[in-house]
Amino acid sequence: MNGKNKVVITYGLYLVDVLCIAISFVASTYIRFGNFRDMGDKNSHFMVCLIFVLVATVYTFVVPWHNLFMKRKSIGELWHILKMNIIMVLVAQTIMYFLKWADSFSRWVMIYFFVIDVLFTFLVHLIFKQCMKVYLSSELVKTKVLVIADDELLEGVVDRLSTALGVSHQIVKAVPTSTISEKTAENKSLYEEAMQMALDEMFIFAPKLDQNAINSVVRFFDDMGVVCHYCVELPDMDTKRCSLNTFGDYSVMTYSHFQSSYKRLVLKRVMDIIGSLIGSLITLIFIPFVALAIKIDSKGPVFFAQTRVGRNGRRFRILKFRSMYIDAEERKKELQKDNEISGLMFKMENDPRITKVGRFIRKTSIDELPQFFNILAGQMSLVGTRPPTVDEFEQYNQYYRRRLSMTPGLTGLWQVSGRSDIDNFDDVVKLDLEYIDNWSLGLDIKILFKTIKVVFSRRGSK
Repeated sequence: MNGKNKVVITYGLYLVDVLCIAISFVASTYIRFGNFRDMGDKNSHFMVCLIFVLVATVYTFVVPWHNLFMKRKSIGELWHILKMNIIMVLVAQTIMYFLKWADSFSRWVMIYFFVIDVLFTFLVHLIFKQCMKVYLSSELVKTKVLVIADDELLEGVVDRLSTALGVSHQIVKAVPTSTISEKTAENKSLYEEAMQMALDEMFIFAPKLDQNAINSVVRFFDDMGVVCHYCVELPDMDTKRCSLNTFGDYSVMTYSHFQSSYKRLVLKRVMDIIGSLIGSLITLIFIPFVALAIKIDSKGPVFFAQTRVGRNGRRFRILKFRSMYIDAEERKKELQKDNEISGLMFKMENDPRITKVGRFIRKTSIDELPQFFNILAGQMSLVGTRPPTVDEFEQYNQYYRRRLSMTPGLTGLWQVSGRSDIDNFDDVVKLDLEYIDNWSLGLDIKILFKTIKVVFSRRGSK
């Protein structure tokens, strides 16, 4: 879908959503009171409606939920509308609580609004989608496309484009590269035909075609005023991992397993800063008590600092409350024969290196608290992958290395997936890669809540 149509859909849906919010709010207020005279504080009701509109505005332009509107099935559309309404209501309720509007605002209005807006918006979205299909499929609007591809790729390219572009585009001609030459004169029949047809855009996917020939074709269609799309994908590579970017001042096709917007990563960092500030304050409260217990129990420092490997191989010093005797690292070599996990990690249920106090603070995860300082410094995140030791990292292959493509976390899928029951390092890697490939802010929040449950139930730490 071209940029113009995306703008029409995005802003069209935004206006539709705002209209639905206003109508649903008016309807829910009237259903509750039977008129608009007895609604109590009219200002608070107006402000709540305005909050709904502001949340919908932020949600529309920060979370690009309208991008797949034309392809999304009805159940998917209903789910997205439901999520937006849940967020609107939660934000409004939070603001109402702090501003003490709850006493002047009817709970039933909120309940009626939620139900009416979900159903009404869903119905209007279905109608809007049908209208857009009619609009995009009209001859006046439909984008006419010429496709050029290597002979063995041509049929697959046409099928893939037809499915992906949908009703908004029409492929008017498909040309195999065997008929293309770098000499303009030898392409005369193609060019003459192209000049006589209705044509808006040209797409070329020809990895085997000579660059001079590609240059000649693109220049010709560009001179005609036709929009030219030159595909630089590598055949048989996973397109879900590629995106068009700039590197320096070069246009490049970037391949990456991790695909996410910078806006979401910024929000993740904001969440890390807020969480680490709270966690650091909690850590400062715990330090005197934990320090005293550690000092009474065994000789050595209160804190344990160890070099770990962070995002993409960066070294940093991780902080923990010391839970082992000071000669723990030297004794680790002697205990390797008792390692209970297969692979590069070391785990031992009854590890003799752990002190009495250490066993308690590990069981309660208190030993992890100083890592909030690492999170505040940006070396770690609240949620991420497990940060490996240097000796472990030095044995990594390329598959293991990918788990470092995200900032390591205080908690992660491994920690909330019964880590005490995992006896193979490959399973840890599998969970870390699953987290990376499916990362979202929602997943982070889900893992954080699961972590709290695990900590208070004292499961998963040995």
